[in-house]
Amino acid sequence: MRLLLDTHIFLWYITNDDRLFASVADAVSGIENEVYLSVVSVWEALIKYQLGRLSLPAPADQYLQSRQEQQRIASLPLETAAVSRLLDLPAHHADPFHRMLVCQALHHDLVLVTSDQQIAYGVDALAIARGEALQRQHAELRDVNLEAA
Repeated sequence: MRLLLDTHIFLWYITNDDRLFASVADAVSGIENEVYLSVVSVWEALIKYQLGRLSLPAPADQYLQSRQEQQRIASLPLETAAVSRLLDLPAHHADPFHRMLVCQALHHDLVLVTSDQQIAYGVDALAIARGEALQRQHAELRDVNLEAA
């Protein structure tokens, strides 16, 4: 699988947070999977760090980059073509970071790894909910009519 980590999933993964289920950690660490972290997630984490809403054991820029490299998680840049996917998304999710991650997942055909159950934009999502890892099937999500909302 080709995985795009939501910001909180990346943070849970690199800090061994108990909220991250073993099955999700296994998917992220699995050598058969390509794992990406968006520059959008780095941006979000740095903002939260600046605002005092995210504590880390070292300066945020250095810590995030070193942990990403250590875990061999590739960086995903933000391109205009991915941003343009915003025009196709209904406005049912207010978080601009999540909306951009959805755009990138759609544009690059990635599975978005998140615990946010509001993400239902026609993107594959490996989501954590109700104490278990749930995989939503691509075909089911493609049935969502993006233009209806």
